[in-house]
Amino acid sequence: MKPVIALCFAMLAAVSASAADNTAPTYNKDIAPILYQNCAMCHRPGEVAPFSLLTYQDAKKRASQIAAITKARVMPPWKAEPGFGDFKDARRLSDQQLSLITQWAHNGAPEGDPASKPAPPKFPEGWQLGKPDQVLTVPAKFAVPADGPDQFRCFVVPMNLDHDVYLGATEFRPDNRRTVHHALLFADVTGQARKLAANSADGGYNCFGGPGFPPAGLLGGWAPGSVPTKPLPGYALPVRKGTDLVIQIHYHPDGKPEQDQSALGLFFSDPPTKGRALMILGTQKIDIAPGDSHYVVKSSMEVPADAALLRITPHAHYLCKDMKVTAYLPDGTTKPLIWIKDWDFNWQGAYIYESPVPLPKGTRVEMEYIYDNSEKNPRNPVNPPVRVTYGEQTTNEMALAFMTFALPTPADAMAFQRAAMIRRLSP
Repeated sequence: MKPVIALCFAMLAAVSASAADNTAPTYNKDIAPILYQNCAMCHRPGEVAPFSLLTYQDAKKRASQIAAITKARVMPPWKAEPGFGDFKDARRLSDQQLSLITQWAHNGAPEGDPASKPAPPKFPEGWQLGKPDQVLTVPAKFAVPADGPDQFRCFVVPMNLDHDVYLGATEFRPDNRRTVHHALLFADVTGQARKLAANSADGGYNCFGGPGFPPAGLLGGWAPGSVPTKPLPGYALPVRKGTDLVIQIHYHPDGKPEQDQSALGLFFSDPPTKGRALMILGTQKIDIAPGDSHYVVKSSMEVPADAALLRITPHAHYLCKDMKVTAYLPDGTTKPLIWIKDWDFNWQGAYIYESPVPLPKGTRVEMEYIYDNSEKNPRNPVNPPVRVTYGEQTTNEMALAFMTFALPTPADAMAFQRAAMIRRLSP
């Protein structure tokens, strides 16, 4: 009898082990889909990330690191809190995905059945939106030092337009993805940017925080992992003849001298039948004493007409740690727009709503940003801390939220833009 019982226990153990083997996560079945969807856009050859994650060998040797940084939600870099705004293309991993990665790394990072591995993602070469109507290139190569602080450079590129055009889409192509961190595209109709760049060898000037002049509009931007979007029927941005394009590029030193000469593709469109307008919420009343670890900045603004919020872009510098934007509607209801609990200047971007958020006239949009100017803040650029006020330099701070609205017609958008500007400039 004893041998029979022993055999039964052995069989049960074997079955249990087999079941465990079948349910334990493997790279091919469980981990590769997560990495391909959420990480490979940046973690591939030629991109800004320091290593590739396209193969099992790439992932296995970094299994513990991947598990640790995903569990801490350092990667993938998605800052918006769930439930506080519903955004497109969210890169936030689910609790189940985090658990799979942790188990996989703990179990020795098994590869699994090759037949269950999905096809690696394919990334388009060349212009992703097709041949642009106009290509603008940074005038000269910009030298990025091997180390030191990040560089912010604005390049002035004349569009040489002899007539007004309508911009439907933009596609920014970084020349050197190892060092280009992000880019913003501004329109200048005043000629001020040319004066700032006068006599420079590369047609540019240093411009931390902003372009250094009141832009006629923000035409677009780029960040690692972003995908250019096709023109939306009915929407286009008017660009006046004589406009200069100003490309602000954030460069991040990668440990060796680099050069970059990025380019921009412009896709023109028919005149718009619908309108888009920008409302800027913010304040210059910032005065943070050294050592203050919980400095609160608040500002609010009313929506001047019925509109739908398409996207929101929060902005601050290194001391900010928490930012929240909320809409208070005239009927007393509240709509959360965005909440970032761990703001990181190196991972800023535009957040596009899954569906436009209707905000009727009279809605009060309120921001609350919290700053840490203490020695315990690892992102504080100055140690020991000093008093910090509003400004565009690294040692200054900002509190802004750029909000893009959809309006029924271009005329409505122009009226909305004027009203929003007046309200922003009002004391």
